[in-house]
Amino acid sequence: MQIKLSKKPKNCRLIEGFPGFGLVGTIASEFLLEHLKFEQIGKIIFDEMPATVAIHGGKVIEPLGVFYNKKYNLVLLHAITASSGMEWKLSEIVIELSRKLSIKEIISLEGVGSRDETTTSRVFFYSNNKKNRDNFKKIKVEPLNEGIIIGVTGAILLRAEKIPVSCVFAETHTSLPDSKAAAKVIEVLDKYLGLNIDYKPLLVQAEKFESKLKNLLTEGQKAQQLSEKKKLSYVG
Repeated sequence: MQIKLSKKPKNCRLIEGFPGFGLVGTIASEFLLEHLKFEQIGKIIFDEMPATVAIHGGKVIEPLGVFYNKKYNLVLLHAITASSGMEWKLSEIVIELSRKLSIKEIISLEGVGSRDETTTSRVFFYSNNKKNRDNFKKIKVEPLNEGIIIGVTGAILLRAEKIPVSCVFAETHTSLPDSKAAAKVIEVLDKYLGLNIDYKPLLVQAEKFESKLKNLLTEGQKAQQLSEKKKLSYVG
């Protein structure tokens, strides 16, 4: 593992959202990257991760890129690869990066499954720091009193003994990309950090995605029915 940085801002908050349930953390961090002025200040070379790269806007996107926003003194760890099976090592990367930059708070963005099929996702927080807990309560976010935290976030909470860690969880009712839940995370993050960022474009994106998904499912069902009819025509 190598952490390569061209700049080393200090006393920042570090936001991370690894791919997880509903891709909530990934969507939310991508939204921040596009709507706030972040500059890339580094990357993390981690040979054990799958050799996967994304192309966006004609440019190669690092699997683990490090970005900085000077106005709000925020560092964003942008992750586009799955973390399954590498949670402990990825948590060590987050903690090592936090030490290098004297990070004052790690903020993890997550989606959590819900059995409640309501249309609005509830948002919860967990923090190992009293001052940060009080700040979340001031903006009327419910604490997570009972639950199981898994993945990179769970590993970070266990390993980051001396670093304040806060988690923002949005309920999601699907394992598919959930922009509505991600919008709720952005809404809470905006209030918590005072970012003056509008989360509504994510809701518009969600409506477009859901409409497209319904069309794809409809077409898929038609194709399956047509295939079954063809199979039946060969019977008898």
